Amino acid sequence: MTSTTASPWGRPFAAVLFDMDGTLVDSSAAITRSWTTWALESGIGAEELRAAHGHGRPAAEIVRQLVGGAGVDGHVDEEAVARASARIDALEVADVDGVVQLPGVAALLDVLPPHRWAVVTSCGSALAAARMRAGALPVPGALVTFDDVERGKPDPACFLLGARRLGVDPADCLVVEDAPAGLAAARAAGCATLAVRTTHPTGPLDADVVVDRLSGVRATVDERGVHVTLGA
Repeated sequence: MTSTTASPWGRPFAAVLFDMDGTLVDSSAAITRSWTTWALESGIGAEELRAAHGHGRPAAEIVRQLVGGAGVDGHVDEEAVARASARIDALEVADVDGVVQLPGVAALLDVLPPHRWAVVTSCGSALAAARMRAGALPVPGALVTFDDVERGKPDPACFLLGARRLGVDPADCLVVEDAPAGLAAARAAGCATLAVRTTHPTGPLDADVVVDRLSGVRATVDERGVHVTLGA
């Protein structure tokens, strides 16, 4: 772990807002297969795909960057973006092979009542449902997907909506994320942040606390809210 502080925030939280891919479930192999298939179909090279495919960003925004065709006149081929987005979505929903719950997730979620946690993800609702089933995640008190917002992470709208659906103040929420885009969105929403080094094992993650895995994170719940501590 990169932090040894037992109670780094010194206060309870009204709720915890979790990212999904790379935070609650490992879907990296399925993501790679789906995007590689689409790139081969679309004639997009591996280097171009890697340059655009920042983890934590909505697929539709990555597709727009790759096939939107915005030139000096600012024109975007919306039909091409829509077709590509639909194809990516179909590939990803159909492929959940190897999608598994990450270590420490079960123990952490087991103590949180539904009204104390939400899933806030950059993928669409159909894909979120497929991966939550594959990863055997319990039903959260609220679910926010890319279908619910106009702009994805790093825009804060998703976390603001997650807090609102749980009926809590974003400033009283802890966001658990694995990606820079998600952490930026959480900070912009006014939330406290906990980063887990699953998809970004090296390099800076701008969060209040950074841990290697959630198996070292503990939560207890009382009438004041969710108390989060760190251990071995």
